[in-house]
Amino acid sequence: MTIVPVFAAETNNIPSATQQKQAVTGIVTDNKGEVIPGVNVMEKGTTNGVITDVNGHYTITVTNENAVLAFSFIGYVTKEVPVKRQKTLNISLAEEILNLEEVVVVGYGVQKKRDLTGAVTQVKATSLEKERPATVQDILRANVAGLNIGLDNSAKGGGSMEIRGKRSIKASNEPLLVVDGIIYYGSLDEINPNDIAQIDVLKDASSAAVYGAKSAAGVVLITTKKGSAEKPTVQFNASVGISTLANKMDVYNPQEYLAWREDVQESIFEDHKPGEFSDPNNLPAGVTLEDWISYRPTTGNYTYDWLVRLGLFEPELDNYFAGRTFDWYDETYQKAFRQDYNVNISGKKDKVSYYWSLGYLNNEGIVIGDKYKSYRSRLKLDFDVTSWLSAGVNVQYSYRDQGAIPRSVNQIWANTPYSTPTDLDGNPMLYPTGIDNASSINSAYNDSFIDRSAIRNSFTGSMYAKIKLPFGISYQVNFSPRLLLYNYRNHRSSQHPVWKSFGGDAERRSEMSYNWQVDNLIRWEHTFAQKHQVEVTLLQNAEENQSWQEIQTTQQFAPSDILGYHRMQAGTVPAISSNDTRNTGDALMGRLFYSFDKKILLTASVRRDGYSAFGVSNPHATFPSVALGWVFSEEPFFKFPAMDFGKLRVSWGQNGNRDIGMYAALAEMKTDQYIYQTLNGNIDLSNSVYVSTMANKDLKWETTSSFNFGLDFGFLDSRISGNIDVYKMVTSDLLINRSLTETIGFGEVMANLGEVQNTGFELSLRTLNIDAKNFQWNTTFNFSLNRNKVNHLYGDYENVLDDNGNVIGRKEMDDIKNEWFIGKDISSIWTYNVIGVWQENEAEQAAEYGLRPGDMKIKDVDGNKIYDNNDKEFIGYKTPRFRWTLRNEFTLFKNWNLSFMLYSYWGHKAPYQRAKHFEAGTLTKTNYFKILYWTAENPTNEYARLYSDDKNIGANFYRSLSFIRLDNISIGYTVPKSFLNKFKIEGMNIYGTIKNVGCWAPDWEYYDPEAYNADSPNTVSSTNRTYTLGVNVTF
Repeated sequence: MTIVPVFAAETNNIPSATQQKQAVTGIVTDNKGEVIPGVNVMEKGTTNGVITDVNGHYTITVTNENAVLAFSFIGYVTKEVPVKRQKTLNISLAEEILNLEEVVVVGYGVQKKRDLTGAVTQVKATSLEKERPATVQDILRANVAGLNIGLDNSAKGGGSMEIRGKRSIKASNEPLLVVDGIIYYGSLDEINPNDIAQIDVLKDASSAAVYGAKSAAGVVLITTKKGSAEKPTVQFNASVGISTLANKMDVYNPQEYLAWREDVQESIFEDHKPGEFSDPNNLPAGVTLEDWISYRPTTGNYTYDWLVRLGLFEPELDNYFAGRTFDWYDETYQKAFRQDYNVNISGKKDKVSYYWSLGYLNNEGIVIGDKYKSYRSRLKLDFDVTSWLSAGVNVQYSYRDQGAIPRSVNQIWANTPYSTPTDLDGNPMLYPTGIDNASSINSAYNDSFIDRSAIRNSFTGSMYAKIKLPFGISYQVNFSPRLLLYNYRNHRSSQHPVWKSFGGDAERRSEMSYNWQVDNLIRWEHTFAQKHQVEVTLLQNAEENQSWQEIQTTQQFAPSDILGYHRMQAGTVPAISSNDTRNTGDALMGRLFYSFDKKILLTASVRRDGYSAFGVSNPHATFPSVALGWVFSEEPFFKFPAMDFGKLRVSWGQNGNRDIGMYAALAEMKTDQYIYQTLNGNIDLSNSVYVSTMANKDLKWETTSSFNFGLDFGFLDSRISGNIDVYKMVTSDLLINRSLTETIGFGEVMANLGEVQNTGFELSLRTLNIDAKNFQWNTTFNFSLNRNKVNHLYGDYENVLDDNGNVIGRKEMDDIKNEWFIGKDISSIWTYNVIGVWQENEAEQAAEYGLRPGDMKIKDVDGNKIYDNNDKEFIGYKTPRFRWTLRNEFTLFKNWNLSFMLYSYWGHKAPYQRAKHFEAGTLTKTNYFKILYWTAENPTNEYARLYSDDKNIGANFYRSLSFIRLDNISIGYTVPKSFLNKFKIEGMNIYGTIKNVGCWAPDWEYYDPEAYNADSPNTVSSTNRTYTLGVNVTF
C-alpha cells in the first residue's frame, strides 16, 4: 500500500514533454493600441514560431514554462518576454526610430534605408493621420529639413514648395512630383492626402539624377496606399472643423477714427491753425470757438463743419448724425465651416490586391465668399497573373469647384466706421463713402452682380505589366495617360451701375490638356558569394504633352444679358481666340547599385534627355551622378558600443531644368490688323504677319551640379538617430531673358547666362525619450540653413576706378534693374537705409532734403544731399537665414496620444510700409490700422508721421519677419479592442486638432509674418486658426 505514493512521487520527477509544453495566446499592438498583423513570434533559441493574424492575434505552444518569446516586426523594436507560466501575453511594440530594413522609394525603384547613398528623407503619411492634414503640403510642412512649404490660407489650401533654396533666377524652383513611380504633371490638390502611405523627398543630385532634365529643383515621390490584409478592410474617416481669423489687426473704432483724422489733417496741412481740426465742443487750451469759426467758412452747424474739415463725405455725415457705424471686419471675415469625409476599401485575396477610395471635401475660407469643393477617387489593382507575369492599374479622378468670389479684404481699411454697405433707406451702396473711387468699394455689392463657375475635372492613370525573366532579370512597361478639362464661365451683369456702360460682359473659356508617358524598364538583381549585391536599372521613356484653349468674350447684350454666359450669341461685341500647344520629350537612363558586404555602397547613374522646346543645336543633354556610402559601424575595428549604426555618404551629380516656354527657342509669328488710307482716299483694313520673338537655336538646358556629404547615425539601440548633410550646388547656363538693343528689332531673347550657387547644412534628429509601459515620448528636430550667391550674370564687364578715376581693374556688371548682384544672395535687400525719423530739433537738416520733422531719416551715403542709387546699401535678406522644426509625440496608457509641433523661420526682413503712414493722407484710404505714428508729442524713431514724405524714392522701414509658430496640437483616443469587438469593429480612433495655435514675431506686428507677400506688400495677409474633430473607423 505504501508503494503507490512513493511511485507517484518518483514519477513527478521524471521529465515529461506533455507536462512541460504550454500554450500561450495574446494580441500584439503598437504603442497607440492598434493591432499589428504579421508580427513574428519566436521561441528564443528554437525554430518554433508563428505570426500574428490580421487581428494581431497569435497562439504558440512553447516547449517549457521558462521559455522566452521574441516579438519582431519591421519598423518596430524587437521585444523579448519570459513566459513564466503565463497563458496570455498581450504585447505592445514600440516603433523603431531608425529602421534600417525599412523600404525607401527612390527613382524607378526602392532601396532599404541602410543602402541609401543619397540625401533622402521619408515621411510616413499614415503616422500623421490623426493631425488631419488637409493637403499634401500639410503632410510635408516642417517635417523635412531643407524643404520649404509656402503658406496658403485660402479655402483650397496648399502652398508652394522649394528644396534647398532658390536654384534658378527665372525658371521654376518647384520640385518634380512622382506618384507611384510615374512622373506627375497634375496639381497636388488633385491627390487625396488620405490615399497617401508615404512621401520620400530626394534632395541631392545623385538621388534625383535618374529624372535628369526635370529634377534640378529636387524630387518629391508620393506612394499611395494599396491592399495588403488578407480579408477586406473598410475604413471610414470623417472630420469637421471651424476656421477663424487667427490674427485680427484692429482698425480705428468710430471715436478713435475721428481723433486719428484730426492728426492726419494736421500732418497734411503743415500751416494749419491751432485747433483748426479739433472738435468745436472740445477745443484745446487757448483756442476759442470764435477762433475756430474764423479759420474756415461755416454753416452754423459746427459739428457738421468739423466733420467736413476732417474729410468725411456725405454718406458718412448722414450716418454720424443718425448714430450709425459699421465694423467692416464683420462684412469681410466669417467663421468658416470645413468638412472632409473619406471611405476606402482594401484587401488582398489570392493573387489580387485592391484599393478603392472616395473622398469629399467642402471647405469655406475665413474670407466671406471663399470656398472650395472637391470629389476625389482612386482605384488601385494589382494582379499576379502567372508566376512570371504581373499587371496592374492605378486610376485617379478629381473634380474641383473653384468658382468662388471672395470678398476684398482691403475694404477693412478702405472704408471708415461711418461708411456703411447700405444707405439710410437700406439700399445697397457700391461706394460706401459716396464718392466714385476704386478703393472705397463695397465688395459684397460687386459680387452680387457676378455669376461665376470654374470647374476642373482630371483623370490620371497608369497601367503596367511586369515579366520575370531568367537570371533575375525583369521587364516592366508603364503607360500613363492624363486628361484635364477646365471650364471657366463668368458674367458681370449690366444691372451694375458701372458695368451697364458696356452692356455687361461674359466670358466662356474651355481648356483641355492631354499627356501620355511610356516607360520601358529592365531590372537585374543578383548577389555573388553572399557579399556582392548588384542591381542594374535601365529605362527608356517617351512623352507627349498637348493642350487646347478656346476663349469667347462678348459685351453689349441685346435685348438683355439676363442669361449671361448661357447665351453668348446675345452679345453684340464678340471676340474669339484660341491657343494650342504641343511638346515632346524622350529619355534614356541607366543606374548601377553595388553593395559589398552591406558596408561599401556605390550608386552611379547617367540619363540623357531630349526636349522639343530647346534649340535645334541642343535638343539633348546628359546628366551623370555617382554616390558612395560606407557603413563604418559594421567594420570589425569599430569599437563604440553606444553607436549601433554609422554611415558616411558622399555624392556628386548633375540635374537639368527645362521649365521654359514651349516655344522659347523659336521665332514666334503673330498676326495683326491695321487701318490705312489708300491713294484714292478710301479707308481699308490690312492683315499682317510678323515675327514677335527672336529665335535662339543654341538655347540649352539649365544645369545644376551638386556635391553632398552626409552622415547617418544611430545611438543607444537607435533611441537616438538622425542625419547630417552638407551640400554645395552650382546652377549654370541659367535660362534668362536677355535685354537687346532696339536696333536689333527685339526687346529680349531667351538665352543661357549666369551662374547661381547654393550651399547649406541640414540636421535631422529623432529620439525615443521615454518608453515605459504606460508612457512613450518621441521627439523629432530638424534644422536647415541655406546660403545663396550669384556667381555670374550676363558676362558684361566694366572698369573699376580708384578715387582718382584711374582704371585699376575690371569686374562683371550687376543687374541693377532686377537687383541681382555678383557675389550677393538673390534675396539680398538693396535699398535706402532708413536710420530713424527727423525730429523737431533737426528741422533745418531735414529741409536740406526737402523733408520735415516726422519724415523718414534716410542715410545719405555719399553726402551730396541727393538720394540716388549711390545711397543704397545691402541691409538684409528677403528669405530666412535658417529654419528649424520641433515635433513631440506622446502616448499615454496605450490609448491616448498627444502631439504638438513648433517651427521657426529666422533672419529675414521685409518693408513695413504701414510704418510710413503715407496712405493716411489719401482720401481714398479712409481708415487705417492702429499703428503708432510720429507726432511732436510722441517723437518715435520707429514710425513716420501721418502722410509722410520720402520724395517718391521708395524708401521704407524694414522689420524682421522672424517668427516661431506653434503650428499644431493634436489629441486622440484609440477605443479599446475589447469594447469594439461587441460591434464587430476592428478599430476606432477619435481625435481633435488645433491648427495654427499661435505665432510669436517679436518685430512684426502687421498680420502674420509668414503670410507676407513681397509682390503685394500692402495686401492684407490674414491667416486662419482651425479647430477640427474627427473619427477614424476600421471594419
